[in-house]
Amino acid sequence: MASARPPPAPRRPPARVRKGPLEVPPPTEKDWPKDDEEDYPFLDPDQGLDALPQPYRMISKAVNLLFEEAWEVIETREAAREAELNRVRPPEYPPQEEIQLNRMSTCMAISQDYLFIGGARGFSIHHLSNSNRIYVWEKLKVAVTAIWAADLGNEILIAPVDETGILRLFYFYKDTLFLIKAINEAEDSSKQTTCVHVEISKGGDFMALLLQGAGEAWLDVYRLPKDMWLKEVEHPQLSLNSKKKGKTVTTLETVPSENLEMELPPPPLPPPPPPPPPLPTTTAPRGGARGLAAPSPLQDVNICFRGDVKLCQPVHHMKIKPPKPVSGTTFKSPLEVFSKMEEWYGLGSGQNHFIRENQWEQHADIFYSSYKKYLDQEEEEEEPLSMATAHFLLPSCITLVPGEARGPPGVASVLSVHWTGSHNLFLYSLNRAMKEPEGVWPCAAPITVSQLSPSCSHLVLACEDGVLTLWDLSDGFPLGVVALPEESLCESIHFLRYFVVHKGQNLFPEGVLKSCMKFVALCTDSSLHLVTAGGAQYPSSSELLGRPEKHPEEALCEVAPVPALPGMVLLFTKNGSVNLMDVGKAQVLCAFTAPMSHQLPFPWEPMFVVSSHLPYFLLHGGHPSGHSKPTDDSKDTPNSIFYFNFETCPPLQDMCKYHTVSQKDLSYSKDIPQVQPLERLCEHLLKTRCGQGPSMYKLSDGSEKVAVERERRKDSSFQKQKTPDQWSRLRRFSVLLQRELKK
Repeated sequence: MASARPPPAPRRPPARVRKGPLEVPPPTEKDWPKDDEEDYPFLDPDQGLDALPQPYRMISKAVNLLFEEAWEVIETREAAREAELNRVRPPEYPPQEEIQLNRMSTCMAISQDYLFIGGARGFSIHHLSNSNRIYVWEKLKVAVTAIWAADLGNEILIAPVDETGILRLFYFYKDTLFLIKAINEAEDSSKQTTCVHVEISKGGDFMALLLQGAGEAWLDVYRLPKDMWLKEVEHPQLSLNSKKKGKTVTTLETVPSENLEMELPPPPLPPPPPPPPPLPTTTAPRGGARGLAAPSPLQDVNICFRGDVKLCQPVHHMKIKPPKPVSGTTFKSPLEVFSKMEEWYGLGSGQNHFIRENQWEQHADIFYSSYKKYLDQEEEEEEPLSMATAHFLLPSCITLVPGEARGPPGVASVLSVHWTGSHNLFLYSLNRAMKEPEGVWPCAAPITVSQLSPSCSHLVLACEDGVLTLWDLSDGFPLGVVALPEESLCESIHFLRYFVVHKGQNLFPEGVLKSCMKFVALCTDSSLHLVTAGGAQYPSSSELLGRPEKHPEEALCEVAPVPALPGMVLLFTKNGSVNLMDVGKAQVLCAFTAPMSHQLPFPWEPMFVVSSHLPYFLLHGGHPSGHSKPTDDSKDTPNSIFYFNFETCPPLQDMCKYHTVSQKDLSYSKDIPQVQPLERLCEHLLKTRCGQGPSMYKLSDGSEKVAVERERRKDSSFQKQKTPDQWSRLRRFSVLLQRELKK
């Protein structure tokens, strides 16, 4: 019999199974590190370090930050050093000769074959053929701060200015030196005026002095009797009060005993170290470069100072004061303005107007109320004295000069003047006495810089807004207007002798080229621009050097053209380097360096002179190492002047020998853009309509067409007489109208 099975026992739930719904455990911060640093890395526990407590944790952060900044500076300097090493530098050339001086020189000037150096108590004269000092004039108690030298043909006019502002004129004729006069020397020291600048006309017929005194500035213009000087030195007449006769002296007799050491010839320079190949190590003779032989102590020493000969004194011609500020008028009607003005001279200066004082005040109130928030609220500083820039212009058709007031040809006839902050260029006649300027050229902005070409045929005016106006004075019309880039204001203008690029080489065209000009403009941001204008073509401007942002120590401080080499310009930088640039290619060809034993200050203010007819320049090289920088109390500091000859530079040897090209070669050259017949016709028509048709007109095929000179003179004289007649007629008509109104 089967028995019944027992019931199964109840199963227990597994221990792993939890009752209730499954949930994600909430996050907890119990096991988090208490360090508050960001991006805390998870490190190996065996290698972990305990967190630093405060303030050591803050010190650790500062040290790490300092280390990172120092490392960035090191990397920047290393990159700059590598870039400097990888820069392609032009070949450097040492000087060919050194002129050693025992006293600090302050200024230099060059004329013909003579060098004039201003020093502590006077100036010295050197002959450039052998660098020998041939005379020393030291009779002052103060130093000479500036010196000018003008070529008068066979004679030289020397104008040194000392520290007290006194200008003295010297006349250098053959082997004799004459003292003409101390121009502005006053017996009463309280009334002593200061000479700031000297401007001498081409040929030495006139001289303009910018003087300051008693809180004012003005221009004194003198007529120089150079013909009388030549007669007086050829037939000297001794004054009655002279007790000593002039005698020819040697150098040792000329200089006081305490200065005998200065007059000894300088020892020759040791031969310079040979430059790297392929540069030559020898110098050419004087036909090219001069040798390094020491000059003889008594060679060319025959200068005589004639203090007993009294030369004719310069004649004071006129005194020009700055224009008065424009103020309210006192005239009651416009007709009264015409009746009070006797002549038409001075029109455009803004002095004769019909604007009342209350109108000026209303205009000023409106201006200040509108722009009050933009104006500086600080106290206005005292304005400096107004400075003047003067140029002597040759006779041309651009100025109206009556026939009875004309001077001889080739002699300056007009003086152009512009003052600081003025919009106007004033023209004064030099052949007659006038109270008012003969002409006024107004500009849209104040004139900051003006420059006259060496041939006195072109004039450039640079305004405050960066606009350059180019004038052709010989033909009497503007060549064009050039605008410099923004934030590039013109600082100085330097004319170049016109050159062309023929077969890849800069050359001077033979003959005289009219209405063609080239110049470089140095801007306040150290950028350099080349401006070219010629004929009917519109002037163009190109940038030669930009602003030195990466190397501010290489900013330009001076620019000097080289007249003997076509298209060459010397560039002087603040760090003391001198480079020669080819402006036609915008490329630096070579550099000139002084010996390493001489120190230059920073920023450098170079003192140099460039010859106008020979390929060389002279540079003051500072003081030798080991000597303290000279001060006002100590002038006896050794210094040197170095002579550099361009003919010793291999890149310039061919250019020094062959630097001209004929007009025939240029007419068939593809490198020279030829003026189209239509442009030539328009240019000729413009000159004819202005009464300035050329007496000789060249066509594109090289033939010449002679214009009617008689008709041109008639038209020119008619236009010069037309303006005074019209003004007289207008003035008489205004007087009649004023009488009618009074009835």
